[in-house]
Amino acid sequence: MPPLVAPFALSLPALAGRYVVRQQAEAAPALPPAYAPWLYLTPAHQALQQAGGEALHFFLEEPATGRTVAQLPVFLPAVTVARSPGMAPFAAVQTAPDLPEPALEAFLAVVEARLAARGVRHLRLRPHAFVYEPAASARLAAVLTRRGYRVALAEINHHLALGRDYAAHLHPSEQRRLRKCARHGLIFEQEPPLLLPLAYEFLSRCRQEKGQELSMSLGQLEALFRALPRQVFLFSVRDAAGEWAALTVAIQVREDVLYNFYPASPLAYNALSPVVLLNAGLHAFGRASHMRLLDLGTSTLPEGGLNQSLLQFKRHLGGVPSLKLTFEKELGGNG
Repeated sequence: MPPLVAPFALSLPALAGRYVVRQQAEAAPALPPAYAPWLYLTPAHQALQQAGGEALHFFLEEPATGRTVAQLPVFLPAVTVARSPGMAPFAAVQTAPDLPEPALEAFLAVVEARLAARGVRHLRLRPHAFVYEPAASARLAAVLTRRGYRVALAEINHHLALGRDYAAHLHPSEQRRLRKCARHGLIFEQEPPLLLPLAYEFLSRCRQEKGQELSMSLGQLEALFRALPRQVFLFSVRDAAGEWAALTVAIQVREDVLYNFYPASPLAYNALSPVVLLNAGLHAFGRASHMRLLDLGTSTLPEGGLNQSLLQFKRHLGGVPSLKLTFEKELGGNG
């Protein structure tokens, strides 16, 4: 069985030798990318995603321009299984905006062949929601479909467009709650990372009240803040007594997108609904930072069904739906 940790490069003669596929163990591309990588595809974040097993990094290079024009990080939690991302909301393939479909398809063909030769039988790809880059998402979906991938999961993702006024697009019931938060003296704040242990306890307690668990340990969350101090933030809503009424971890996925990653509020504050104010603060922060989107995430339960109450809440916030697809393919090979 050939190891995949050794560097590997292959020219694509079918495309007149214009492109080269590089495979390596290192997450950093050898040539500068012709796109702004999403945070989850950067070396700093990918170093946090590997929980055992191998990590492989495939790049499509255009030697004539000296650029990397596509990348696909792959994590192998088991011998026959590969997935992208490892531990992140999304990853899969990112490309230069002008990359031709035949080049993308040829790139995927080489990746699949290399994985199959290694003994991988099942490949799972989870790209970003369509709203992030609609044209790129449509192109990738078309290419994956032609290559025999199936849609394993279709989710509804919601976002707020930061160019729109927040309060004006709230449901009337949420507008009333926002005014109620103001009357009761609730305020939005950014918290220092040194409060992470207390924040984690708060987040965990809120999740437990709803019969849920956090997907990250305190150690993993602290490592995220240490590795990416300029992209990861802790925000809160405090009541008039200075106690936390809501908390979230927000992640700047790229210079134009903010993701509301870990929102939580105790059931005792349901009458005030401080999460409405929390999202108002995130909206204002993202807008002041010249971002384009506030990603509210999906409303999928761990067992795969829809969290109807969460879905309704995001609609009431003025959330705009978009599609988020997860693809799977069974690979051949004789590994």
